[in-house]
Amino acid sequence: MRPSLESLRVLEACVSAGSFARAAERLFLTPAAVSLRIRTLEAELDQALFVRAGRRVVPTAAASVLAGRIREALAGIAAAVDEFRSAVPPLRLTAPPTFASRWLAPRLARYPAPGAGQVELDVSSEIRDPHAFDVAIRTGRGGWGGLEEFPLVPVEVTPMLAPSLLGGRLLSEPGELADFELLPHPDWKRWFAETQCGALERLRFAAVDYPTHELDANAALAGAGVALLSPSLFQPLLTEGRLIAPFSCVLSGPAWHFALVRADDSRQAPRHLCAWLCEQARASSALPASVGALHSR
Repeated sequence: MRPSLESLRVLEACVSAGSFARAAERLFLTPAAVSLRIRTLEAELDQALFVRAGRRVVPTAAASVLAGRIREALAGIAAAVDEFRSAVPPLRLTAPPTFASRWLAPRLARYPAPGAGQVELDVSSEIRDPHAFDVAIRTGRGGWGGLEEFPLVPVEVTPMLAPSLLGGRLLSEPGELADFELLPHPDWKRWFAETQCGALERLRFAAVDYPTHELDANAALAGAGVALLSPSLFQPLLTEGRLIAPFSCVLSGPAWHFALVRADDSRQAPRHLCAWLCEQARASSALPASVGALHSR
């Protein structure tokens, strides 16, 4: 019967460390456990591996040769594991542009991916084929067939504009937004209805309908109009004072940002990433948004 790999590893540690006590420290074992392993190994090999020299025990010549071969074998095993890990295909994550740049990118660099390889980010508003991604972040109300859903954060919007557009003016009522051009957004009517404002007939909309919220934000920064934006995604612009959210009314939902995986994908790596994204979402939801600064003056 061949000895166990663990016993051979203990032998190599004893020879390399020069003593049973130091080997025990390296292996997080007690000296008694190391001594028992060596005695068992000697019985299995039917020959002595160490001899006493005064108060020390030293390996026999044959034991030193065997330990060297074991060391080479363990290094080969470690190299094989490293090679296997490096060959793991990247985890394919797809996300829409604004969410990817404003929410995902600042967090993704901190993602711990044990055994999952690298994360390959695909930024697109298009719906990908389920087999073209491992994890997808998409916006909606749920109910995607064949996909398991992990809700992250609700879709939130509130009016934002550049301080230069106000020219020192303070806004006190939502209806005063009718004095400015609004950047097109499908939720403007719902936002004004939520504020019980009757200014809908007086609203003026900019001629350009930008395809992403990131471009809406850039246009607002340039003073091109008032944008309906997410206070959580664009919090840094509010904190820096580059944009102002003058009113406390924030539409939340019914759509959410979801992390999605294929229901028939049994791998742990995609679900590990989704669980981590959910943790990040819970942490971010605890941070208050700086809205209503002018409204509550």
